Amino acid sequence: MYLSIFLTAFLAATILPAQSEFVVVAAQRMEYDVWIIWWLASVGNTLGSVVNYILGRFLVQYQDRRWFPFKPASLARGHQWFERFGKWSLLMAWAPFIGDPLTFIAGMLRLSFWQFLTLVFISKSGRYAILLGITQMF
Repeated sequence: MYLSIFLTAFLAATILPAQSEFVVVAAQRMEYDVWIIWWLASVGNTLGSVVNYILGRFLVQYQDRRWFPFKPASLARGHQWFERFGKWSLLMAWAPFIGDPLTFIAGMLRLSFWQFLTLVFISKSGRYAILLGITQMF
């Protein structure tokens, strides 16, 4: 189950369609260690965002290709967030629809990798802490 948590969280942060919340909550309901669940989901999801950062850093010149993973509209939305909030916009990396483009754009703009990693980990780990905290109450 622990490997499933990590892999699902990892895939959920990449361009591949996946949802990690169900696996995280299911593991918690099956009484797996909540701290290990939180850690694996947070690290897996953060590393998935690192994939987007690397894609943004090295594959941006192919954005006009049909196979390119992000649609122009989502890139434009992410770029607007970055223009408005700068690197702090990465604190929204957990958010559906905007989080993945934000992490991609951070790579495009060559944001310091360590700043990227720190802000994205805060975002992702906070999200899982809230999710686990809410489900713990019920």
